[in-house]
Amino acid sequence: LMAVLGRFSEMEALAASEGFTSVDGVTLDLGVSSMQLDKGERGFSFAKDGPLDMRMGEEGPTASDIVNALPEKELAWIIAVLGEERRARAIARAIVARRGEQPIARTGELADIVAKVIGRTRDETKHPATRTFQAIRLYLNEELDELAKGLAAAERLLKAGGRLVVVTFHSLEDRIAKRFFASRSAPGPRASRHLPEASDRELPPSFRLLNRRPLEPSQEEVRRNPRARSARLRAGERTEGRIQA
Repeated sequence: LMAVLGRFSEMEALAASEGFTSVDGVTLDLGVSSMQLDKGERGFSFAKDGPLDMRMGEEGPTASDIVNALPEKELAWIIAVLGEERRARAIARAIVARRGEQPIARTGELADIVAKVIGRTRDETKHPATRTFQAIRLYLNEELDELAKGLAAAERLLKAGGRLVVVTFHSLEDRIAKRFFASRSAPGPRASRHLPEASDRELPPSFRLLNRRPLEPSQEEVRRNPRARSARLRAGERTEGRIQA
C-alpha cells in the first residue's frame, strides 16, 4: 500500500507518477476525517478549540483569513449556499461585527458567534455551527469542484469492469455524485452529425449503476459511530463505453 498526498483533481498525474495508466477501483471518501475533527489544532472542530485553520493541506489561506477578510455579502452567500443555512445573513452580520472589534482567530470564537445567532435548536445532537463550519471548509478547500474533477478523472482512469465508489456526507456532495452517475449510466448523444451513418447512434453508457438508491448506515452502525449518520454510498462499474464529451 502506497500513500500519496494530493487532490482529487491530481488523481491521474499522481497515478502516473507511480507507474499506473489505469486502475481497477477508485473510492472517494469525502469530507473531513475523524482524525482531523479530533485534533483541535487542525482547526476543523467547533467542539475542540483550536486555531481557525480548516485547510486540508498546508498551503493557501486559512479559515481565519476568510472570515476576517471577505465582505459581509460574500460571507452570507457562502454560508447560505454551501452550508444551506437559513440564518446566513444574520451569521455573516455577527461575524463582521465581531471582527470589527478583534480578528476571529479560534474555532471556539466562531462557534460561539454562530451559536448566539442560532440559539437553541430542535436537534440537540447537532451543533448550531455545523452548517457554517461546513460552508467555510467547502469554500476554502474548493471541495465541490475537486469532487467534480475527481469523478471525471476516475472515469478516465478506470479499466472496463473497474468500480467507482463515492461516500458523501451532505446533500451538495450527494447531488453531484448522483448527477454524475445518472448522466454516465444513460446513453449519450453521438459525437457529431457529420460522422458516417454507421456511427449515427447513441454512445453506450460509461458506467453501470451498482445501486439505484444510495446505501445508508444501519441504526447499529450509527449507534457505534454517530459520525456515519449522514453517509450515503453510491457506486458504479466502468463499462467499455467511451467517455461522453
